[in-house]
Amino acid sequence: MDRIMIFGFSGGGKSTLARKMGEILDIEPTHFDRLHWLPGWVESTRDYKREMIKPILERDRWIIEGNYHHIYWNERLEKADTIIFIDVNRFTCIYQAWKRSLMYKGKTRPDMGEGCTEKFDLEFAKWVFFKGRKKRREYLKAIKQQKNSGKNTCILKSIKDINKFLEGLSE
Repeated sequence: MDRIMIFGFSGGGKSTLARKMGEILDIEPTHFDRLHWLPGWVESTRDYKREMIKPILERDRWIIEGNYHHIYWNERLEKADTIIFIDVNRFTCIYQAWKRSLMYKGKTRPDMGEGCTEKFDLEFAKWVFFKGRKKRREYLKAIKQQKNSGKNTCILKSIKDINKFLEGLSE
């Protein structure tokens, strides 16, 4: 495992998985949300994100966490040797996102852009519960295609699956 692509649903545990995998494998993870959100919850440009991700894709080892389908999606799939889809159900995701908002209340979490104080509002809840799940079929198709091409692929459907995966990685 040298080039790892992690994607899935908000609140599903992508960032935590990337951070813990990074610690185990000694690879600094790249969090797309950290690139996307500038101070004060201002969205960065597509060009900025592309400029920041391109050199990371050229490294021998990386963990890139986040969906951002419009930023080198095919290149990430092509270059990754390990592809992980976090397919956790919406109820767990909303609970995890709410719990995270309490844990980081008044702070910026480590995988988020500086100056983006943690928040949980109706707009974000709708994203977690509905809007952010619209590409599920595409994600499953991508995983299937990559598995068929011989890559190491994994679909993690629960927090328990994620923890079991990390335990296996630690051994």
